[in-house]
Amino acid sequence: MSVIRSRDNPKVKRWAKLASDSRFRRSEGRVLIEGPHLVAEALQAGIEPLALIVSETGLKKNEVQELLGQRQPAVLGDRLFGIVADAETPPGIAAEIAIPRPGDASSKPAVFLEGVQDPANVGAILRSAAAFEVGEVFLDPACADAWAPKVLRAAMGAHFKLALRQVADLATSLADFQGTTVCTVSRGGTPLKELGLKGRVGWIFGSEGRGVSTGVAAKARLKATIPMAPGSESLNVAASAAICLYEGHLRGKA
Repeated sequence: MSVIRSRDNPKVKRWAKLASDSRFRRSEGRVLIEGPHLVAEALQAGIEPLALIVSETGLKKNEVQELLGQRQPAVLGDRLFGIVADAETPPGIAAEIAIPRPGDASSKPAVFLEGVQDPANVGAILRSAAAFEVGEVFLDPACADAWAPKVLRAAMGAHFKLALRQVADLATSLADFQGTTVCTVSRGGTPLKELGLKGRVGWIFGSEGRGVSTGVAAKARLKATIPMAPGSESLNVAASAAICLYEGHLRGKA
């Protein structure tokens, strides 16, 4: 099996661009996922890779061989694979896949994200959303790209369990939502456990600094506050989302 060692190889250039350029990902409708866990999650979701890429070292690992099966990968020299991969410690296997089209999730809870810019926070929220049976997540243009490498790593495969919608206007998506919208505010809202959560719920979470904007908050039917110890200012947006989604999940099962 031949090994690609030149960074001028057209395929290598393409994969490196998919990993680093959100506009290129959107225009191509493709994304590069890295690591055995993400590749396995994609395969389990029925997504067949357009290309599998492994490093020379990765090719020797049993878990990589199991994922490959009868598929023929492109083998890159270890240093070259490190250029293509975004992770600090290259995981030995990556795959180019088509970005999944969002399916119908109109019967499940939803999450609306406004200006959540930290990829780790976006990924953590997606992971919680999948864990607590949310159906779809709407992200406005100010959010981190849902398919960025750091978001993918933080979400741990949640991308393949959710309908992800990167929308131009979050207000329009909220107006079209059939259900009860709940906006999280740091103070002054109804304590979380006292909320009347009936039917389908759409949770709204805002940016790390200012929270939900006044305009978007005005479109929420309910405002919720997570009770905290005196002197505590606020929670990280990903932590707030996890608490709210867990509470909503429990109510839905009751």
